Amino acid sequence: MPLIVRLDVMLARRKMTSRELAARIGISEQNLSLLKSGKVRGVRFRTLEAICAELDCQPGDLLEFVPDGD
Repeated sequence: MPLIVRLDVMLARRKMTSRELAARIGISEQNLSLLKSGKVRGVRFRTLEAICAELDCQPGDLLEFVPDGD
């Protein structure tokens, strides 16, 4: 998968648990876990905006593009 989700890195930097973030942005822990693992096919901008607001980061801090073969 060419897109790598770095949500776990940002959570660690902010010293926040997945459970805490899920509660703050109003999504289930299961959905957040799926997002962290990269097992989702898409994410709503509203959800991405809420995550960025809570973690005080940019979308580029959460997602990384890695071309196939690298």
